[in-house]
Amino acid sequence: MIKTVVSTALPVDEQLSIKKNVLTSGTSGKRICIVTGTHGDELEGQYVCFEINRIVAASPELLDGRIEIYPLLNPLGIDTITRGIPTFDLDMNRIFPGNGSGSMAEMVAHAIVEDLKGADMVIDIHSSNIFLREIPQARINVNCADALLPFAMKLNLDFIWIHEAATVLESTLAHSLNSIGTPCVVVEMGVGMRINHGMGNQLVSGIFGLMHHMGIWRARPDTAQAVTPVVSRGDEVSFVNADASGIFITTARNGRCVERGEEIGRIVSPLTGQVLQAVTAPDSGLLFTIRAYPVVYEGSLIARIHKMTVKENRK
Repeated sequence: MIKTVVSTALPVDEQLSIKKNVLTSGTSGKRICIVTGTHGDELEGQYVCFEINRIVAASPELLDGRIEIYPLLNPLGIDTITRGIPTFDLDMNRIFPGNGSGSMAEMVAHAIVEDLKGADMVIDIHSSNIFLREIPQARINVNCADALLPFAMKLNLDFIWIHEAATVLESTLAHSLNSIGTPCVVVEMGVGMRINHGMGNQLVSGIFGLMHHMGIWRARPDTAQAVTPVVSRGDEVSFVNADASGIFITTARNGRCVERGEEIGRIVSPLTGQVLQAVTAPDSGLLFTIRAYPVVYEGSLIARIHKMTVKENRK
């Protein structure tokens, strides 16, 4: 059943409407919400929403609970291929929990939080931006780690990054929901403006596995295909930044373990043919972020590595 979460008038007789699809059956009373489309240049979640709708429609008898799918929290951004809310020049994920008596954007953010409030679990799906490529991962505030980590472990992701509190913005949807007792796990994967079917299918499998764990989906997950994620704390992550401006040519694939000193790419000058910087791994570990957009400037983020011991690398 399609429901309107919030609707408001726009100039020139247009309307901003945020909608959700509610799939419900059975008596468990459990509720999970799948949320995406907060940023208009992040599209991985569109495929995930489609697949969840398709799978449930094919086997409705397996549903015992309530699934709410919110594919477009920022429909104007999706329509115009812009990260924020066009015209207002706002990043939607920086205005939560909003204000019911505020501006249009604040009012919409408030209505979204109110609609999601009380869910047993919210999965907030993001892609990376156009500059970075991420492996499938969950990101959790350290203050919520005890409550959220067991859920994130069920999502069939490669990596779970537990951030220090200072790195998690209070104005995000996830922080706003977790602050009022509605558990929310942020998932990030892929690269902006693209859809990776393999990553999408991996997450879809994990969501159905989590729903089975919660008693919402009767079918058991395929444990043979399950992924055991690497769990990382904030101080276990090293950042690689550019020392020169130029074109970054990748020589390492993210999602694999690299050795300290191993070359992961080069910054080159197309004008002179020089290698301006051989970019090497500062630590041994899992390369979970790599630069996707090739133009870089001094200080640009090139990669992130979860530092691992020799013993962990051998696993």
